[in-house]
Amino acid sequence: MSRDRDYGRREVLRAGGIVLGGSLVSGSTTAADGDGPTTLTLLSYNDVQTAAAEDKDFPRLVTLIEQRRAAADGPVVVVGGGDQIGPHALSPISQWRAPVDVLNGVQPDADVIGNHEFDYGLDAISDVTADSKFPWLATNLVDSETGEAFDGTKSNHIVERGGVRVGIIGLADKGATTGKTNIDFEAEGITIEDYTETGPAEAKRLREEEGVDVVVALAHTGVPDAEALAEADTDDDIDVLVVGDDEIVYRPTEQSGTIVSEAEARANYLSEIELTVEDGSVTSWEGDLLEVTDDIEKDPDASRIINEYRAEVSLDSPVVESAVPLDATFSSNYHRETNYGNLITDAMRERTDADVAITNAGGIRSDSVYGPGEITGGDIFNTLPFPNTVVSLELTGEELVETLESQVVTLESATGQSFGEEISQQTSGLRFEWVPHEDADELIRDVYVGGEPLDLDETYEVAVNSFIANGGSGYPLEDKPVIDDTGELQATTVVDYLEPRETIAPTVEGRMQRVDRDLPDASVTVDGNGKVVTQFDAPDDVRSVAEDTVAVWTPEGDHLDAEHVAFGEGDETLVVRVDDGDLADTIEDADDGDEIPLNLYAEYESSEFDHIYFERSRLNADVTATVRERGRGRGRGRVGPPGN
Repeated sequence: MSRDRDYGRREVLRAGGIVLGGSLVSGSTTAADGDGPTTLTLLSYNDVQTAAAEDKDFPRLVTLIEQRRAAADGPVVVVGGGDQIGPHALSPISQWRAPVDVLNGVQPDADVIGNHEFDYGLDAISDVTADSKFPWLATNLVDSETGEAFDGTKSNHIVERGGVRVGIIGLADKGATTGKTNIDFEAEGITIEDYTETGPAEAKRLREEEGVDVVVALAHTGVPDAEALAEADTDDDIDVLVVGDDEIVYRPTEQSGTIVSEAEARANYLSEIELTVEDGSVTSWEGDLLEVTDDIEKDPDASRIINEYRAEVSLDSPVVESAVPLDATFSSNYHRETNYGNLITDAMRERTDADVAITNAGGIRSDSVYGPGEITGGDIFNTLPFPNTVVSLELTGEELVETLESQVVTLESATGQSFGEEISQQTSGLRFEWVPHEDADELIRDVYVGGEPLDLDETYEVAVNSFIANGGSGYPLEDKPVIDDTGELQATTVVDYLEPRETIAPTVEGRMQRVDRDLPDASVTVDGNGKVVTQFDAPDDVRSVAEDTVAVWTPEGDHLDAEHVAFGEGDETLVVRVDDGDLADTIEDADDGDEIPLNLYAEYESSEFDHIYFERSRLNADVTATVRERGRGRGRGRVGPPGN
């Protein structure tokens, strides 16, 4: 149901590092009263998600938890950072039951309600909590009338181990609630309190009124917001922040007097923090992330539960053979066009016979690469695990541009500064440029539908998934007219698209072209003879040009690499040469006298832009090619200065 901006697609945001013998002093002096220090071990995981449907790392994580429990020199507390029960490939069959059944065997002390706990609807939360043998916390999501935890959840949970009282609270920010679900919390009578106020206040209450020695906050906020929470906790009442949501490797690190840790996602890591507790305070600590590897044996009960659910459907049946790797990684699908994104949206467009198809990057899960080789039904459902159906809407050209613009993250924005500029979607039937900068006149431009320039006043049929059709991921589509509601799962649509094909080899076709700076427009003549040489005045920030990235593209997506590029240190002019005959072949359907709009793209080192994800900046020039009958030219293609 919810599609989030998960940053598991990211590389490490902040490496953290192993911290040994750190010091951390916190509040209460009412417990652990003089019997000497106690070593309390805190084990945590977060964002199990797609791993819940696979007999792989999840059963190994269960084993690792039991191993670390047994090895601990003192009491142990086990907690989760949210997003455990979705999305995963078994969602259509088991909903929350498969991961909850496995976690019941783990017997964690508490978990926090994250955005993916809402995947099955708000009413289902009470079913989730009823099936769980451990509490789910939502400290700052409260009933608007009573101020108490909303139905099925708890505000806090206190456990006592080895004479140490541990208070646990659960927090979520608006990004993990209203920002990533389609639930109208206000209309449902739920108030989302400011986690930076509620969290420290509840931690202080637990210390003063409940006599706890250690406070652990399960924060489904992502690391940057967790760090803001640590800073807001001015009295240092929160000892540890177990983080979920952005799915990064963040080794236990002290921030503003609080230990912060996140164990990436998909059962890849287990966070282990040892707290020395004496006289009601945490006096020192050490911790690290433990990787879940293939060397760890699978817990047999966890494997049995998962495989029993998998046996109910054909998740292990082969669907198609892929000759190329299919890229379902978060980092790729949020930042650029991918071959797997093209495959998904092509399937949606074919199913509805729409002009265009769009899917949100957050709806493509698993953060994995599949193939080359056999692709199974389980692979498809792993990457598209939500109960979303395929819907087609009627949009004007202007509305289509607004829809595409809604997903652009600029480099200068807060998100862009952390994770780089993003296009955040995948498309079919479209070609366009996106300019990821705050000062851009247009974030989306030069849009072509089916090879023809977009008409802002024309209407187009656009296939999307039901989540974004209802306004999910910030798409402005909630009130748009529905042409066709197929009622068919998006994953099923892709499986049906693949099954008739013996082998697939989807490619990246230049559907979404990133542009940072523009070169002057140019005009060329193409007659199939000689060379076409074009020169451009380069922008001031161009330090060097990567010659192997310079290419000319047609509106249909065909492209021709430049055979020679000249731009040296200190140069102000970029010179590009292509073979006239090859260029003529690229636009071979054109007639004598036709003017063909082409685009030249080139990557370059910029003195201005400091990219987070991309290696280089990108140039664009609009080039008009006038076709002349072959063999009738002067023996070479030619062009004067740009515009001549």
